[in-house]
Amino acid sequence: MKKILLYSVIGLGILIILNLISSFVYIRFDLTEDHRFTLSEASEEVLEQFDSPVIVDVLLEGDLPSEFQRLKVETEQLLENFSNKNSKIKYAFEDPLADPALAEATIEQLQRIGLTPASVTTEVEGKVSQELVFPWAMVTYRDRTVKVPLLKNKLGASVEARVNNSVQNLEYAFADALSKLAIKEKKRIAVIKGNGELDDMYLADLLTSIRDYYNIGAITLDSVEGNPQGVYDQLKTYDLALIAKPTEAFTEKEKYVMDQFIVQGGRTLWLIDPVAMELDSLFNEEGNAMALPRDLNLNDFFFKFGVRLNTDLVDDLYCTQIVLASGEGNASEYNPLPWVYHPMVFSSNEHPINANIEALRFQFTSSMDTLENAYKKTVLAKSSPLSRRVTTPRLISFDLLNIAPDREKYTEGNFPLAVLVEGQLNSAYTNRVKPLDLGGNVEKGTENKMIIISDGDLVANQLRNGRPLELGYDKWTNNYYGNKEFLINSLNFLLDDTGLINIRNRKVIIPMLDEEKIASEKSRWQFINIGLPLLYAAAVSLLFIFWRRRQYGR
Repeated sequence: MKKILLYSVIGLGILIILNLISSFVYIRFDLTEDHRFTLSEASEEVLEQFDSPVIVDVLLEGDLPSEFQRLKVETEQLLENFSNKNSKIKYAFEDPLADPALAEATIEQLQRIGLTPASVTTEVEGKVSQELVFPWAMVTYRDRTVKVPLLKNKLGASVEARVNNSVQNLEYAFADALSKLAIKEKKRIAVIKGNGELDDMYLADLLTSIRDYYNIGAITLDSVEGNPQGVYDQLKTYDLALIAKPTEAFTEKEKYVMDQFIVQGGRTLWLIDPVAMELDSLFNEEGNAMALPRDLNLNDFFFKFGVRLNTDLVDDLYCTQIVLASGEGNASEYNPLPWVYHPMVFSSNEHPINANIEALRFQFTSSMDTLENAYKKTVLAKSSPLSRRVTTPRLISFDLLNIAPDREKYTEGNFPLAVLVEGQLNSAYTNRVKPLDLGGNVEKGTENKMIIISDGDLVANQLRNGRPLELGYDKWTNNYYGNKEFLINSLNFLLDDTGLINIRNRKVIIPMLDEEKIASEKSRWQFINIGLPLLYAAAVSLLFIFWRRRQYGR
């Protein structure tokens, strides 16, 4: 008896000591296979930059559908990690629709500031219901607020895939928002003008979206003819040049200015249309138009960097839709139809730029070839296996919609449509006569990278009543594509020195319940989890009563 008492006192003492230690020392161990509760180094670096309160308001509270309940739990765990790393991070969960009387006004107000709801259809025991959920967070630091989308959609994704995509993106989404708030000195992006590039209204949504990261200016290359040194000196003050769908040929002098910008460390994002063809050109009495090669005088330039843009069109059975009207007047019907010249490109998830993003929409894009040289080439987007190349000039007609494609002709496929080039990018004018003399010109470059995309319209947002819509949104089919996210990732990758973009490569697997199995085996598991314990307790009680009667009934 004394030994039992001694051991009890010792155990109680050890327990008290451990509790005292734990009140002063806080240690967590992440034993999960995918280290889902361990923050990346890039996130920790961002968190360390805040020395005053950061308020995170998460609009996920109340009676949520199961998939959003999981998303809430994962968000809460992530924010708890953030708060443990930096106590200045404060967070709270709110239900924006808690008051039914104010629900309609609240929905309108949230949509006005860009927080679009997710419509969720749930089915419980044969009863179908639909409700709105706002999977968003608002991060406020000092006098600035950044919106954080928590839900990551993907075309054709199952509920399980949608939750996994969202959870995988959570750390990046919050770290990205915090990095925007922490930026003290923004890098600079030059939008190149002077060669018939896209008007600003078609670049509006992308440029608006990246203002939190970068300062944006414009450089007019056609001024090179009169003042080459001045244009070059101005361009050198920028970190990246964005060339969005030029339609007029570059002169050798303009190319040389861009060449020297690249050789001396300037990053570039090229969106090029090697073929002149627009969907609007088909809306005429004949319903057809001629697709013609477009000579931008850039072939030799890109060839030096190991990329060749072909003057063909990619015809892809995995494609997006266009909407055409049939009938007349009030009897008109608008029908979405697959258009093989608008490839729908799914992410290969092989690089931080294309990891976990929605499908891309290309329009009248051309194929590219990567050539052997000293530079590293990474294909960021490619057509589907069921695609082919067609030569130009070519007559493009709406009559194509009435002809069933011959699948036997779609055997090549996987044509590169966007390529990242990395390495010590040397001058394309090495061992060539220079078109002009620039002060400080060099031929041997530094470590650099550029991205070349064979579709200028990838960056173009649509307009409604003269106002720009969100990039990637198709107003005719009401579909969203991942164009904006892909381009923002591309810009961030080209300019990001912190490694934040690499968070996108994290893989987190959420164990999901099989809804069909739950429904079919519901009664069985209810009996196992509720009935069996009760039966066990009853059996033990009966045995105990029987034992007592035998023990004391004598």
